[in-house]
Amino acid sequence: MSNDTRVPSRVFRPAQEEAENANTNSGTPQTEHPAYRLAFQDMDFLLRDDLRPVRFQLELLKPQLILDAANIASTFVVYGSARIPEPEKAQALLELADTPEQKKIAERLIEKSHYYTVARELAQLVSNFPLDEAGKRHFVVCSGGGPSIMEAANRGARDVGADTVALNIVLPHEQAPNPYVTPSLSMQFHYFALRKMHFLLHARAVAVFPGGFGTFDESFELLTLIQTGKIDPIPVLFYGKAFWERVVNFEALCEEGVIGPRDLGLFHFVETAEEGWQIVQDFWRDREARG
Repeated sequence: MSNDTRVPSRVFRPAQEEAENANTNSGTPQTEHPAYRLAFQDMDFLLRDDLRPVRFQLELLKPQLILDAANIASTFVVYGSARIPEPEKAQALLELADTPEQKKIAERLIEKSHYYTVARELAQLVSNFPLDEAGKRHFVVCSGGGPSIMEAANRGARDVGADTVALNIVLPHEQAPNPYVTPSLSMQFHYFALRKMHFLLHARAVAVFPGGFGTFDESFELLTLIQTGKIDPIPVLFYGKAFWERVVNFEALCEEGVIGPRDLGLFHFVETAEEGWQIVQDFWRDREARG
């Protein structure tokens, strides 16, 4: 056989070409009926209840392909409230409060508003991490894509010219990704479970800022996965010791025997961006030294 003989890489037509050809039908009753649609072009078919396993697979696969194409090998995930304002806008909450209860809540949110700045500063530090030898990107900032703490994280990465990831979720009330997310890395999920999985598949550090049910859900699932050995330990930073010890009595859980003393070492209480980033760097440096 001649050395210049070329063997094609494929012989089947690409799906895109087939889809275009399928749309040029003859307009007969048979070709216009939904049964004649290609399966992957039939939205009524794809949205059937019994196609849920297929939708799970698609929602697992698409973000992975996007991150692979962007050369993202690892992420720095930031969890936190969608209700804590940035400092410049915090006072407006107090001005809008009508009752003593609302004023008290506004004052507490104002007290926590400085964490917006801390999250932004942390993202700035993290986003300067260099490429590895293979040109892969590490500690790419990833948030839920919403406002407040999530916005601060994406904003901090944007401040230093770095790309930043958002994993948004479809909710009953209207929402949109914050404006600091890299458009090509802004993804939307239907399933909370798969969204949480994608948060952790590439995470090599997680920062947990004050937050509510969603933050609790995400952060305690992470601690459970580490505690049970389902994933290897990674640095977990809880920002705001006063907040976390007020809303969760970790010591009491240990005293009650429902967690062990060693479990209290699965995370670190921190306050500043520099402190948190140093813990992350020390963790991975020590792990590399141990081999």
